[in-house]
Amino acid sequence: MMSVEKTTRVLIVDDSAFARLMISKHLAMDPNIEIVGTARDGIDAIEKIKLLKPEVVTLDVEMPKMDGVTALEKIMADVPTPVVMLSALTAEGADVTIKALELGAVDFFLKQSIINPTGDGDTNTELINKVRQAAKVDVAGVTTRLKNIVATLQRNSQKKSMTAAPRASRVSKVVIIGCSTGGPRALYELVPNLPADLPAAILIVQHMPPKFTKSIAERLNELSRINVKEAEAGDMVALGQALIAPGGYHMVVRKNGQVMLNQDKPRGGLRPAADVTMESAVKVYGSRCIGVILTGMGSDGTQGCAMIKAGGGRVLAEHESTCVVYGMPRSVAEAGLADKVVPIQKMVDEIVALCGKSNESLARV
Repeated sequence: MMSVEKTTRVLIVDDSAFARLMISKHLAMDPNIEIVGTARDGIDAIEKIKLLKPEVVTLDVEMPKMDGVTALEKIMADVPTPVVMLSALTAEGADVTIKALELGAVDFFLKQSIINPTGDGDTNTELINKVRQAAKVDVAGVTTRLKNIVATLQRNSQKKSMTAAPRASRVSKVVIIGCSTGGPRALYELVPNLPADLPAAILIVQHMPPKFTKSIAERLNELSRINVKEAEAGDMVALGQALIAPGGYHMVVRKNGQVMLNQDKPRGGLRPAADVTMESAVKVYGSRCIGVILTGMGSDGTQGCAMIKAGGGRVLAEHESTCVVYGMPRSVAEAGLADKVVPIQKMVDEIVALCGKSNESLARV
């Protein structure tokens, strides 16, 4: 007997009647999505959530009476429901969206691509996929854990050494992290808990648009013991530093350990792509590479991890139990590339174990 796909009930929240109409039209393209109602501001949204009990809420960031972030906090406190934020492609919009992800939003989507009448089919599919994936997330427990994590990190952030700085280009290990949907949340649990003296350099590829990667890099830097920054052309791969690939650019490593950025063709529709960064790192560092694949849709990172393994390196994948979307890690695990599959809470310990704490045999690139 053919299984019937479950319908996802969605509430659309936006102060613009035109935006509500366009979002509804986009989502209605999927017969398994039901628009149960709309709301014009945060106050209206909370009442509608209580009344209509949607499985997912699309929530605009900027609204009168009660803005999206304030509404999100109240939603998570009073009626925990998966939320996809609708954000503007601006520096301010990026900062607010990163804050929303800290507060428990499952994902975000660029509002311009929804209300622009020239939007393409790929955009329609992306929004639908984000909503369908959000419906599968148990936000109540995850949000409580995330708030506790961020609160603890904020208390500890003052302990970051004022003298901490990237340490030349002598690296014993290079950890390349790839993540997508749910990635910011996973990175909050992982990066700030890496020890300041970890004998490894970190490269991070998080699927995000321009401006958003800069915002998350700055936030992680505030909370972490290592230095975190959005990569710029000419940066060096260095101990005590994590470089995040900027949205819209592939991040590659040259033979001298210098990072370069390019806008070559997207890989699998993605730029940045973890595969690109991993493959370039293996050519330089070989067996010193450690691939880490966290939550996300699709299979980015699988080809890169295959090269890491072929080069003698090691691979870790996040366990399904802590993934927002068990796509990228599943692809790596099912390909037989993962040395270990562990929940995000144990990932730091595994990375530290693979890197070791010894500085013996540090090799110059």
